[in-house]
Amino acid sequence: MEIKGTANFFERVYEIVRQIPEGRVTSYGAIARSLGAAGSSRMVGYAMRAAHRANPPVPAHRVVNRIGVLSGKMAFGSSSLMQQLLENEGVEVVDDRIVNFRAVFWDPQEVISL
Repeated sequence: MEIKGTANFFERVYEIVRQIPEGRVTSYGAIARSLGAAGSSRMVGYAMRAAHRANPPVPAHRVVNRIGVLSGKMAFGSSSLMQQLLENEGVEVVDDRIVNFRAVFWDPQEVISL
């Protein structure tokens, strides 16, 4: 069973996540705020968990929590895959946390007008 409007919300989240540049990250909350749904960070997380089914692909590894922790890493099927994907893009991760989070943070509200 699907909650009414969930699919549309997920697609709007995916549109934003597909625009995150390689080597940059954003947070669940930043995405929610850019959609005018500031209290919906958890729903963004649910969208990221389902992103493997989206087409075109969604770079869900670029979405972390508000302090740069790889809180969704277990959704990748391996505890190290999310970190590996970020490091392949030049993002430094230590102890499941983005090292220079502010420097690589991408704020969708500054770039996107939906």
